[in-house]
Parts: sequence; C-alpha cells; structure tokens
Amino acid sequence: MILAPGVFIAGFVIFLIVLWDAFEAIILPRRVTRKFRLTRFYFLFTWSTWKMYARLIPSKKRRDSFLGFYGPISLLFLIGVWAAGLILSFAMMQYGSGSALSLTGGMPSFSTDMYLSGTTFFTLGLGDVVPRSGFSRFLVVVESGFGFGFLAAVIGYLPFIYGSFAKRETEIVLLDARAGTPPTAGELLLRHTFPGGQEALRDLFKDWERWSAELLESHLSYPVLGYFRSQHDNQSWIGSLTAILDACALTISGMEDVCSRQARLTFAIARHAVTDLCQVYSVAPHPLEQDRLPPEVLHLIRETLAKHGTTLSSTHEADEKLAELRNLYEPYVYALVERFNQSLPQWIPVKKSKDNWQTTAWAKTADGTAAAALVHDDHF
Repeated sequence: MILAPGVFIAGFVIFLIVLWDAFEAIILPRRVTRKFRLTRFYFLFTWSTWKMYARLIPSKKRRDSFLGFYGPISLLFLIGVWAAGLILSFAMMQYGSGSALSLTGGMPSFSTDMYLSGTTFFTLGLGDVVPRSGFSRFLVVVESGFGFGFLAAVIGYLPFIYGSFAKRETEIVLLDARAGTPPTAGELLLRHTFPGGQEALRDLFKDWERWSAELLESHLSYPVLGYFRSQHDNQSWIGSLTAILDACALTISGMEDVCSRQARLTFAIARHAVTDLCQVYSVAPHPLEQDRLPPEVLHLIRETLAKHGTTLSSTHEADEKLAELRNLYEPYVYALVERFNQSLPQWIPVKKSKDNWQTTAWAKTADGTAAAALVHDDHF
C-alpha cells in the first residue's frame, strides 16, 4: 500500500532520471543532443567552479596541474552522484510505501529507509533491517539487481575511459619529435623537408586522419574524456589537432605534391571532429580576438621552407584559399580552447626550445644540441 504517494512518485522520478542519465553516459554509444541532462548540469557547475579556483593559482605550471586533476576526480564524483541518486530514490519509494521494515532495537524512520537502501544497493545484506511487506521485498530485490548491474557497468566503464585516453595521447606524444613542443604547423612542415619527407608527411596525415575519427567517436560517446588533460603541460589534444589542421591548410592551399590529397582527407575528418565536439560541449564558434597568422609570419614560413627545398604558393589565390580553410575550423577550435582553459598553438615556434624528449626531470642535458641533430638540423 502506498501511504505517501507524493514521496513515492518523487522517488520513482529520481530513479528514472538517474538511471537514464547513467545509461546515456556509460552504455549508449552515440551523441546525446538533449540539453536537460543531469550529467550536463553536473559538468557545467563543477567545471566552472574548478576553473574559478584555478585562476587563483599564479603559477601556470601548477595551475595546469590543478586543472589536470579535474577529469579523473569529476568522473569519480559523477559515479558517486549516480549512486547517491539511486539510493535516495529507493529510500523514498520505501518511505512512500509505508516503511514496512523490521528494525532491531528501534522504530523505522526515513534514515532507516536510507540505511536499507544503501546496504541493498551495495549488496551488503547485513540483515539488521528486514522488509516485512511483499512490495517492500520487491523494492529490495529490484534495488539489489540495479546495484549489482551499476557496479558491473562502472567496473567496465573506467578501464575503457582510461584506455581511450591512453590511445588518444599516443599520437600526441609521437608528434613531439615531428612538430616540436608545443607542435606547430610550420615546424611540422619544416621537419619533413628531408629527402622522402613528403611521403613521411603523407603517412603522418593518414595517421592523424584515423586519430581524428577515433577522437570524434570516443569523445561523442564519452564527453568526460575532453576534460582529461595530457601528461605534459605544453601538449594538449586540442592544440595538437589544431596544429594538424594548420599544416593541412598550408598544404592544401600552397602545395601540389604527393601528400596534398591526403591533407584534404585529414582536414575533412579533423574539421568534422571540432565542429561536432563544439555541439557536444555546448560551445558556439566565434572569431578569434587576433589573427593567428599575420602576413609576416606566413612570409617567414614560405621563405624558410623554400630554403629547404619546399615551395609554398604565394599567389593571391593561395592566400584566399588559406583564409577560407582557416575560417572553417579556427572559430571552433577557439571555442574549444576557451571551454577547456587551454591555448591555441602558434603557426611557428615563438622561441627556440627543446622538445620534450630532449629534456629530463633530473637535470638539463649536456648534449641537447647533439640530441636535436638526431631529428632535425634546422628550425624556426
């Protein structure tokens, strides 16, 4: 018998909301476009709060480290929110149905319903609180089933998330020696001016075509991955993806060689990724505050590449084509870096610096120059 129908219905509604939200986040392998979601509000509130405290940290390195904790912590707390919501919902349904419980040494209350719900959800079965009515026993059996299934889903969910993160970071780490740290389009093209470099560049674009497709699929299905930051504070998935888009744009607009066709394919899927991810994270594209590629920088790129045997077209048509391609992705990547409190890469390195592989946490390498020569002799 339902003695408090309002409480029972409220508990049942909470149960449906939490269950459907967890189903969409963990099991459903597709993008969810519905705006009113528990997970969406959770990340909007917690991420904005986390960024607010991050701004109080003066050191950039420590600030990036602090922001890097958000992804794993938010994921664990989200699982806790789901679990707490399900426990609360079944406790409210037990209370609404009259708290038909037998309690050792006292009278049942809502706290007793919460206790029974918690021990049932986590399949403890202590036995000090026992349901008396048939409906109360039914609720206990249903909750124990959902609790077991929830824990099983979480156990499978966490390894997949970390596996997807590791897979995403592999290509980013490999880009270190190929495009500098942080990666830039100009450095990427320059380091592929060696004999056979165009074929190597084509293979790299092909790898990043697949990487972009995998990024799109994994982050559409599991948006929490976007909050997982790279191991190094001078690398990021958004920055690396932008550098590849920049390099593809330069290749498409100014080069007619063996890798221009592959550059178009890579540009298409990479641009698809950034536009769809803007929808997933509810950020609208908007123009940059300042031009990332002023004429003097573009001239320097062309001049430097020409010295190493690679010619970029400098015609008016090439400039227009490059501007057109940049307009297709720059407003989107700019919106994403603002969302995740990161920064866009330059087109060429701002200053000469060592790649991550050339440095060590213990001491500065004495043979840094020799190490650099293993990969490239010249840079911007």
